[in-house]
Amino acid sequence: MPEAAPLLEDYGVVVGSQMIDELKFLADRLGGRRVQHINSTAQGGGVAEILNRLIPLFNQLGLDTRWEVLEGNAPFFEMTKKVHNALHGEPERFSRKDFRVYLECNAENLKRLTLDGDAVFIHDPQPAAFVESRRKWGGRWVWRCHVDVSAPQMNAWRFLERFINRFDAAIFSAPQFAQRLSIRQFLIAPSIDPLSEKNRELTTEEVDRAMDQLQIPRDKPIVTQVSRFDRLKDPVGVIEAFRIVKKSVDARLVLAGGGASDDPEGAEVLAQVRQRAGNDPDILILELPPGSNLQINAIQRASAVVVQKSLREGFALTVTEALWKGKPVVASAVGGIPLQIAHKYGGMLCHSVEGAAHRIKQLLNSPGFAERLGKNGREHVRQNFLLTRHLKEYLLLMLALESGQDVTFL
Repeated sequence: MPEAAPLLEDYGVVVGSQMIDELKFLADRLGGRRVQHINSTAQGGGVAEILNRLIPLFNQLGLDTRWEVLEGNAPFFEMTKKVHNALHGEPERFSRKDFRVYLECNAENLKRLTLDGDAVFIHDPQPAAFVESRRKWGGRWVWRCHVDVSAPQMNAWRFLERFINRFDAAIFSAPQFAQRLSIRQFLIAPSIDPLSEKNRELTTEEVDRAMDQLQIPRDKPIVTQVSRFDRLKDPVGVIEAFRIVKKSVDARLVLAGGGASDDPEGAEVLAQVRQRAGNDPDILILELPPGSNLQINAIQRASAVVVQKSLREGFALTVTEALWKGKPVVASAVGGIPLQIAHKYGGMLCHSVEGAAHRIKQLLNSPGFAERLGKNGREHVRQNFLLTRHLKEYLLLMLALESGQDVTFL
C-alpha cells in the first residue's frame, strides 16, 4: 500500500515556514501549468523514489502533474542496462538489433501516451527517444540525467546525444557529470524526503521491532550497505573489506537491497554475493521486497557504520539517507558522493577495498569521532539535499525556461 503523501505545510517543521512560503509564491507565478514526468519504473531505485514524493507536492501547489512509466520488455531493459553501464564508462558491445529494440520500444510507448504537458521531464536514457514526438505535442521538454556521463563509452553516448540535443534543456546532478551539449543545461542535485517512511524519525521500539522481524542480531556493531544488487555498487568488494575489518574488530555485516524492474542483472549479482559470503554467520544478505522503507530506515538507524562502496555512481541517495540519520558513512569517492561527504568532517571517503576497511575500523574504534561525523553529515543534508529544495529548483527551472534566463542552482 503506497505511503500517504504529507501536506506541504508538514515540512515546515524541518525546513522552516519561509521555504514553504517561497514554494507557494513560485507556484503561483506558474499559474496551474501542466507538468509530466516520464521514467522507466514505478518502484525500485532513486528516480522512482524521488518522483513518488515529488509528484504529490507539485499537485498540492496547484500544478496539474502526472507521472507516466515507460513499458518495456526483457530485451529492451537488457539493452538499456548495457547503456547505463556504458554511460559509466564500462565496456559494452552494442549491435544494430540493440538499437532497433530501443527505438521500437520507445515508438510503441509513444502510441499509447499523451504527452501534452506544458513542461515534460524525461528521466534518464530509457525514454529519451520520446523527444521525437515533441513537435506533435508542443510544450517545453527537459531531459533529466541521473547518472554520471562525464566519461561514457562513446558509441552509447553518440546514440543518445542525437535525441538529447533535441530537448529544450538538460538537468545534471553535478557539474562534473555533464557533457557538452547544444542545449541549455541546469544543475539540480537529487534529494530525500525527511518525512517518508524511509527517513522519518523512528522510536527505539520501532527500530527494535523491525530488527527482530528481520532477524538481525544486535550483539555486536553492525556495518551496513543498502543498495540494489548491482555490480557497480560493488557488494562483493564490501564483503572483502568487511573480512579485513573482522581480523581486528568483531562486527556484523548487513547487505540489504532489492532489485528494480528495469535492471535485469540483479539476480545474477545477488547469486555472486551469496557465493562470496558463503556460510559466514556474520554476513547477513537481505533481499528486501519493494516498499521495505521502514525496514531500511531501521537497519540504517541500528548500524554503527553505513557503507557505500560503489565503483561508479550517480548521486547515491543511500548516502544521503544515512547522513540524514546522523550515521557515520564510509563511501567511495565517486559520482555525487564527494558532494555529500567532506572527508573527515561529514563522513569518510575511500578509494579501495583496503581503504574502506581502514575507515570502517577507524570509526568502529572511535565512537566519539563517528558521532561528530554523523552530526555534521546530517546538517549538510538538511541544508542541501531535502525534497523541498529539490521542488523549489524544479519550479525555478520552469520559470527560467519560460523567461529565457539562465539559472544555476549548485
